[in-house]
Amino acid sequence: MSYTLKEIAQKIGATVQGDASCLITKLATLSDAQTGDIAFLSNKKYQQQLEGTKASAVILSADCAKDCPTNALVMNNPYYGYALVAQLLDTTPAPATGIHDRAVVEEGAIIGQNVSIGANAVIETGAMLEDNVCIGAGCFIGKNSKIGENTTLWANVSVYHHVIIGKNCLVQANTVIGSDGFGYANEQGKWIKIPQIGSVVIGDDVEIGASTTIDRGALGDTVIHDGVILDNQIQIAHNVTIGQGTAMAACSVIAGSTTIGKYCTIAGLVGINGHIEIADGCVFTGMTMVTKNIDKGGVYSSGSPCQPNKEWHKTNARIRKLDATNAKIKGIEQQLNALSTNAK
Repeated sequence: MSYTLKEIAQKIGATVQGDASCLITKLATLSDAQTGDIAFLSNKKYQQQLEGTKASAVILSADCAKDCPTNALVMNNPYYGYALVAQLLDTTPAPATGIHDRAVVEEGAIIGQNVSIGANAVIETGAMLEDNVCIGAGCFIGKNSKIGENTTLWANVSVYHHVIIGKNCLVQANTVIGSDGFGYANEQGKWIKIPQIGSVVIGDDVEIGASTTIDRGALGDTVIHDGVILDNQIQIAHNVTIGQGTAMAACSVIAGSTTIGKYCTIAGLVGINGHIEIADGCVFTGMTMVTKNIDKGGVYSSGSPCQPNKEWHKTNARIRKLDATNAKIKGIEQQLNALSTNAK
């Protein structure tokens, strides 16, 4: 697989600086690139590597182009250009090719054109796989679930019954979609299970990382809207709604019946309480704990940054003394007020 620099420029909307006929075969970093490679510079932290790069071309912005010792593709957002070129030169193999002899496709399942199903996958009755769907080895697609066209599931993904996944989605290995939500009633100390009779509805162009769990709704559905991206090892509880274009990083958790707005960014290890609503455009930095409604977009934080152990213990000691310190300050204020009154 190879492209000339001119061909790549046309596909990513960049301007060629140098030899447009230069042949590109793969991507590499500025420091590791060799002849035939294309690198990118989007962070000025790495600008010192530009001078010595052996890449055949570099994707960069106009203000860095004058310092580029080799061919260049010049554009406003080099990181976006890198993403597009990575798609062009992607060598990731498909999870499956054709329908494997050991795949189990039950009677009543509907299989579209050009569908691939890996070994030991099970497609239950009533399930529908639209055209160009690719199901990796060991996947389970439950009764009456629907997988939209051009969607790919890597190995061992479990999709429970009546789940709907849109088109052009990508689900990484070992993810579970449509498992029971954590719904129980308590009667005199005994937990009584509440069957989760809703489902999960996932829109188009959604990507879900490895080992993530999306629970089915208790009554209505859990809904993931178009263009959402979810990292690895995320927990989405029952009846959560995630708005269009929201991104969520690894190990974050959303409790049940919460609604997340459009185009939010949720960093790693964020915990979001149940039964609350988050406005569009919210950004939560790492380890933020969200306990109540947020009705205005913006950047929110609550996690404590790492610090040397001794300083952390000192800070904790000060925090434990806050009530006593406040009481002392109030006492001093009262004494000052009394002195001021007496002086008059």
